[in-house]
Amino acid sequence: MTCVGPENPDQARLLRLLRDDGPRSRVELGDAVGLSRTRLVAEVGRLVAQGLVETAGPAASRGGRRSSLLRVAARVRFAGIAVGPAQVDVALTDGELNVLARRREPVDVRLGPEPTLARALDLLGKLRAELGVGPLTGVGVALPAPVAFREGAPVSPPALPGWHGYGVRDALAAELGCPVLVDNDANVLALGEQQTGTGRAFDDFLYLKLGTAIGCGLVLGGTLHRGATSGAGAIGHLRLADDGPRCACGENGCLEAYCSDDALVREALAAVGAGRSAALAARSAGTGTLTVADVGKAAVAGDAAAQALIRDAARRLGRVLVGLVNFVNPGIVIIGGAASGVGPTMLAEIRSVVYRRSPPLATGSLPIVLSDLDDSAAMVGAARLISDNVFAAP
Repeated sequence: MTCVGPENPDQARLLRLLRDDGPRSRVELGDAVGLSRTRLVAEVGRLVAQGLVETAGPAASRGGRRSSLLRVAARVRFAGIAVGPAQVDVALTDGELNVLARRREPVDVRLGPEPTLARALDLLGKLRAELGVGPLTGVGVALPAPVAFREGAPVSPPALPGWHGYGVRDALAAELGCPVLVDNDANVLALGEQQTGTGRAFDDFLYLKLGTAIGCGLVLGGTLHRGATSGAGAIGHLRLADDGPRCACGENGCLEAYCSDDALVREALAAVGAGRSAALAARSAGTGTLTVADVGKAAVAGDAAAQALIRDAARRLGRVLVGLVNFVNPGIVIIGGAASGVGPTMLAEIRSVVYRRSPPLATGSLPIVLSDLDDSAAMVGAARLISDNVFAAP
């Protein structure tokens, strides 16, 4: 392993403070964590000796002798890997979780975990060579699937056929010789929001992930909540109707079967077939197919059919969120993953449903917003996932 890691809770607090807030002087660190000068000097000295912390130039003068800034050491490097339904995304970050370099390529995840992870390792190797990065401090992995967190393996993943029970964590750790953690993508994106997004200002929030799959990351009391068996937030396969459309999981009427990108495209093609949308028909002419981006563009252009199917999906999402909001009482709901053009229409309808059907105590001051992060959120979240582990007290 690249770094030994903190030896006690005080060192863990110091590392996380430097990770989240950037370089700080010894005086600022002592004030923030409430350590005496003698204890602070000792703990910082141990972190420096382990190669986890280093000096970063002089601090701003506060009168008298100027002290030096401390930061997470430059040798600390994390990697994030996000496997998508049709691509793999890999990035390197520094100890403050700033993305230093990134590569993304299409993959066919249906070929199985071995070739997909081999492609991710190849991309990661190229990034390390470009930046001259040696051993990694840790790697975080996001999968579009339910994940048994303790085992680091996907469980019956509809989007990853042939991956059930495969030890992703152990396979990557054996190849890379560093700590590896694996989680589902909704949880990882929630961590990205907590690190650099709107969620940074809230101890309790819900992150609703839209797209090909639907999930929910729950941050409660400042900590990601996974539940007893890592199944918390798995809302995509909540059944809304017994006679609903067929879902990728094999059941009928799941939330995902109504509200995912594939569901929006299915309904858009049905609207074309029924002659309800000239705009969508024009976009599908020649190919006979549509994308969720086509649906969003048609909605923005004022197409009534496109707007109606987005609102219909949003109403179903809103009804599920009503239950979550009333049960969890979050400080904010953040929605990410919506295709361009889809988000604003969906957000307006979700707000209408949640605010109308929830008691004032739960929603009187509850913001429901679209994520303002770009698609690097998964990379930051994956790095946050593993850094939380590496920087944890023993």
